[in-house]
Amino acid sequence: MNTHNTNSHYHPLAIGAHWLTLILMIAIYALIELRGLFPKGSDPREAMKTWHAMLGLTVFGIVFLRLAARSLFRTPPIEPTPPAWQLFLAHAMHATLYAFLITMPLLGWLVLSANGKPIPFFGLDLPALISTDKELGKNIEKVHEVIGNIGYFLIGLHALAGLYHHYFMHDNTLRRMSPWESNSNEDSD
Repeated sequence: MNTHNTNSHYHPLAIGAHWLTLILMIAIYALIELRGLFPKGSDPREAMKTWHAMLGLTVFGIVFLRLAARSLFRTPPIEPTPPAWQLFLAHAMHATLYAFLITMPLLGWLVLSANGKPIPFFGLDLPALISTDKELGKNIEKVHEVIGNIGYFLIGLHALAGLYHHYFMHDNTLRRMSPWESNSNEDSD
């Protein structure tokens, strides 16, 4: 595995963090949707909520790793270069996704804090961010749910854009982030 990115691929750290984030987001959404199969207060439902919180906080940590990778390693250009309006939309989408990945775990942490519940993180209890206020907790939870629903759209649009670029624009947008593409023959430039 290369320790640096090439002219046409992201750094392996960025690629790994990107796909790990996707896997975690799938699990986070699945846990919160599937909890409804179990009665309130049941052990399986509570376990799903706990795992939802822990994986959300894991994404919160990974997003800072991703931001560090973006600042440390060059972003490979899209080839052929798309029109300026598409580049603008791509940058806006990335900024929105990063805001989403930071905001959602923070809102979840605030919900648990306001409801006076423990903030579990793989055997640790994280400190509350605010004091207990059940009404505030309900309001923050509503915002968390609305933004979570918007997240389905954002993630889907991001995936569709990558597929559109790959299959219709025939550029390297998707291949730049592919963990399956070989980087070995591209270092000679």
